[in-house]
Amino acid sequence: MPEYPDDIIRAVAERALEQWDLGAARLELISRSENVVFRVDSDCGETFVLRVHRPGYHTLAELKSEQAWNAALRLAGISVPHSRRTRAGEHYAIVDVPGTAESRHVSVVDWFEGVTMFELIQAEADGGIQAAHFERMGRLIGRMHNVTEQWKPPAWFERHALDADGLMGAAPFWGPFWESSMFTPSQRRIVLDGRTVFHAKLSALRKDSKHYGMIHADLVSANVLINGDELHAIDFDDAGFGWFIFDLAVALTDYAGGPHHDAFRDALVVGYHSERNLEDEWLELLPMLYVVRALSILGWAHERPEVDFVDDISGLAAMITRDIENHI
Repeated sequence: MPEYPDDIIRAVAERALEQWDLGAARLELISRSENVVFRVDSDCGETFVLRVHRPGYHTLAELKSEQAWNAALRLAGISVPHSRRTRAGEHYAIVDVPGTAESRHVSVVDWFEGVTMFELIQAEADGGIQAAHFERMGRLIGRMHNVTEQWKPPAWFERHALDADGLMGAAPFWGPFWESSMFTPSQRRIVLDGRTVFHAKLSALRKDSKHYGMIHADLVSANVLINGDELHAIDFDDAGFGWFIFDLAVALTDYAGGPHHDAFRDALVVGYHSERNLEDEWLELLPMLYVVRALSILGWAHERPEVDFVDDISGLAAMITRDIENHI
């Protein structure tokens, strides 16, 4: 993706705002990662999030499908981003990038007040309170999966699949992780062997409606906002069809191998089981899925060299290949 300077991206955002009836608004750049994200404060006291979407990641049909699933979740009482439509009644505006032949999809959603679960965990020394956040998160994920199991997508619905091919195939959704420059030749051979083994194991998993359907796919603690008793799930950019167990693995991967992992996992599962059941045979997949998730993130980073990733690349490569060897 061309890395346009802030003033160019701001111009795109300002042009996009003209397509919404929000009144005079102030823009504040808050994030440049997968998408460029602005906070929008309107003159009527309302606050919104404006996203300039990464080109080539999703088609307009796929973006509209994200909103369709979000609408089903909101109808079930789950707090997820609410899309504000343009004056033309569209979820997305298409805006030209000044001085180029390119354009960007732009969306506006309501702003959620709150603190990320990640920040709360970092600031909390009491392990019991930390684990309690994961129990609440487990309930949230379980409720989302209940909606998915009962929901029938519209005929036009389009979204990527995070199945065996989507995660560990020849052209995985998040990119060819084995091409990452962090790996030495010997490590790359281990990674490719692991991809083959993981692909086979994932291919053997059932895709029935009780275990497979639309998932968030990136519900890490930084994508859960907490405001008192309210939990808000945000950033559905990676949402697609996948195994429900993958959402649980994503929630825990950042803590795998850490001192609190077992307590966080147990709390997450307790919360999840309060909403829906998941058999032990699926929970036993978590250690493997931590590695699958880590490899997927490497693929994501490989495709986005403009995004700062990690400092200790050699240490991360050694850790991942060691984890792979434990599963093959």
